[in-house]
Amino acid sequence: MVWTWLYRGFCAAVLAFLLVPIAAIVPLSFSSGSFLTYPLPGLSLRWYAEVLGGGKWLTALANSLFVGSTATVASVTLGTLAALGLARQRGPLVAALKLLMLSPMIVPVILVAVGSYFFLAPLSLTSSYTGLILAHTVIAVPFAVIPVLTALELLDPNLARAAAACGATPAIAFWRVTLPAILPAMASGALFAFAASFDDVVIALLIAGPEQRTLPREMFSGLRDSITPALTAVATIMIVFSTTLFLLMQAVQRRARRAAPRA
Repeated sequence: MVWTWLYRGFCAAVLAFLLVPIAAIVPLSFSSGSFLTYPLPGLSLRWYAEVLGGGKWLTALANSLFVGSTATVASVTLGTLAALGLARQRGPLVAALKLLMLSPMIVPVILVAVGSYFFLAPLSLTSSYTGLILAHTVIAVPFAVIPVLTALELLDPNLARAAAACGATPAIAFWRVTLPAILPAMASGALFAFAASFDDVVIALLIAGPEQRTLPREMFSGLRDSITPALTAVATIMIVFSTTLFLLMQAVQRRARRAAPRA
């Protein structure tokens, strides 16, 4: 019993260490003053009005949503196709291909950003939405490959054989059997891929131009120029957004676990 309470206390201390600094940001976003100070001089929504009322913050948010959603669609499509090709294959070449696809998750993001810059610069794709989306797709693909590949490896291959025995073509077997089985994994990968793109700042600093400034890059610039409670309002919005994505991911995983016994 003593060890149980010690373990719970240790877990609570770790959670407090992680969450208290984040929780300290949220009240500052409602400050009526112009500086980050405690105690708060008063409560106000002026900084949320500044962020959501137009200008650079709303433009940066729109850029982040556009780039993130486009990169998510591209990464899920490419990741699913790659997983379909690698799921039933074995050998050293397949292992090397899997490692290559997962390398953007392993390699430091600054190396991916520099490599993307030197690849896209001769093609005149820097300071463009196309270049930024391509670079974000690179870092998002591993988050789509891992869950889909795992779902395909756990999928009973006899299901596709049974569909073929009933007269289904490979395309019909994919749409009627394989795709419904891996759809929760694709949704989970899409959420992770979108989060990876939405939170990126390093690649945006090297690839994006003035018209493609994303929300994390705008926050980084604000930290260098002038720190105001508007930054905490943006941070609070991002916290709520990231928490919503996490809850959606948990809901998708719970639905997949409930559907597995019925299948």
